[in-house]
Amino acid sequence: MMSNPVHGLPFLPGTSFKDSTVLKFDAYFQEDVPLSTEERYRIRRVNIYYYLEDDSMSVIEPVVENSGIPQGKLIKRQRLAKNDRGDHYHWKDLNRGINITIYGRTFHIVDCDKFTQVFLESQGIELNPPEKMALDPYTELRKQPLRKYVTPTDFDQLKQFLTFDKQVLRFYAIWDDTDSMFGECRTYIIHYYLTDDTVEIREVHERNDGRDPFPLLMSRQRMPKVLVENAKNFPRCVLEISDKEVLEWYTAKDFIVGKPLTILGRTFFIYDCDPFTRQYYKEKFGISDLPRIDVSKKEPPPVKQELPPYNGYGLVEDSAQNCFALIPKAPKKDVIKMLMNENKVLRYLAALESPIPEDKDRRFVFSYFLATDMISIFEPPVRNSGIIGGKYLGRTKVVKPGSSVENPIYYGPSDFFIGAVIEVFGHQFVILDTDDCVLKYMERNAAQYSPEALLSIQNRGRKQEAPAPELDNQQTEEDPGVQELEALIDTIQKQGKDRPCRDNICKMFQIYDKEASGHVDRETFFKICDSFHLPVDDSLVKELIRMCSHGEDKIDYYNFVRAFSN
Repeated sequence: MMSNPVHGLPFLPGTSFKDSTVLKFDAYFQEDVPLSTEERYRIRRVNIYYYLEDDSMSVIEPVVENSGIPQGKLIKRQRLAKNDRGDHYHWKDLNRGINITIYGRTFHIVDCDKFTQVFLESQGIELNPPEKMALDPYTELRKQPLRKYVTPTDFDQLKQFLTFDKQVLRFYAIWDDTDSMFGECRTYIIHYYLTDDTVEIREVHERNDGRDPFPLLMSRQRMPKVLVENAKNFPRCVLEISDKEVLEWYTAKDFIVGKPLTILGRTFFIYDCDPFTRQYYKEKFGISDLPRIDVSKKEPPPVKQELPPYNGYGLVEDSAQNCFALIPKAPKKDVIKMLMNENKVLRYLAALESPIPEDKDRRFVFSYFLATDMISIFEPPVRNSGIIGGKYLGRTKVVKPGSSVENPIYYGPSDFFIGAVIEVFGHQFVILDTDDCVLKYMERNAAQYSPEALLSIQNRGRKQEAPAPELDNQQTEEDPGVQELEALIDTIQKQGKDRPCRDNICKMFQIYDKEASGHVDRETFFKICDSFHLPVDDSLVKELIRMCSHGEDKIDYYNFVRAFSN
């Protein structure tokens, strides 16, 4: 089989090889331009395509943008006549450097593409050397630089208008009037029109700023910079200022970012401008570093509110509320703590440390309220002691000695234990004993207490477990505990009114005391007291119950019943 010299492909008979095979030639033709002073003729470049499939040809002119000439396909694909005898152009008739005439128009072929060159040479046709494409004289004329004309240097308003029409310099400025009464800082936009050197000032309105939405603060006009001496009192609000009253007008070089500017008695501070203004100043005045100045006022740091010195009235928290608001509010309380510890009270027996001999035998009952961390002190009255007992201190928080007034530290449950010294407003008390509720609370919250406090609980438990001698009427009055018990019973007898019969109460206790030991358990004791409506919630009665208690679950009802007469 014979091989095709084109691309080394094998030879195929018929039109299989000629399908989609096109020869391309670069050519031009000359067109006369009779009615033009700038050109006599023009050169128009074309591409001639020859289709081997059916020996047809087409001529296409590449489209040139903004040429004003209809371009594109000049001759559509067809077989083209070569002469008057009816012969058609063949690919053997095409070569470089020759002229061909198609429909009365002469095309000069200057070159062909690489594929066409290889194909024609493979068919034994000797190609002429390639030629350069002819240049179009009008196109070459357009490539020359435009001629520059020098205008006169005298100022021309018409030239200024034509040059700077619709060119505006935009500046962003503020007017700070905070020094005057009810003054504030306002934002403005200053427009400088280059076409006639006029100035316009617009106020920037914000939403809900409380001002009427007038856009213009000053309408567009020329701004005088320096007035004539005689024109300082010129009625500018009535008449327009002319050149006779003004020595110097504001120009573009007077508007500089970062400098104040006084216009009609109002001083503006320019802090920024738009990109066009920056470019104008760079090209016109050579200023290339116009910064943007931050004029936003930062909020001053919050002033630390210092509380006045504590005057000693009420709690520190209550006194501080008078400084936080015009109408003071009660300080917030720990509601969860109050709900969990409602009606939970820790009671302690204490003695007063005093150099006065009369104070050595005085006893006080400390009540610590877990819901509010408050302390109350009660002194049981003692007959013929010369001291009026009763309420010694109402409910209040007690500050520890050594704590500051600004950050007071109050006494807590962990500070109360047997042997602890409690200082209350300059008076020192020593804790002597506690009730059973305190012991249970300390056992449940052992982590809050010190080893010394826990040791005091153990020592008290050992004393309670040891057998104690029975109290009867033969005990000497020198025992302070007996004296205190007798004094408390006497006080309750004097205060008691409409009490039930003592014999009835005693009989009821004896019914439940089957062993005749003189003691009943706590649950039975309070059940009997409730049936006779005895005031077990009274502070004196509570102290009496504490003094009549033996162990954790036994109460001596004989001494308790003695306090209730017929």
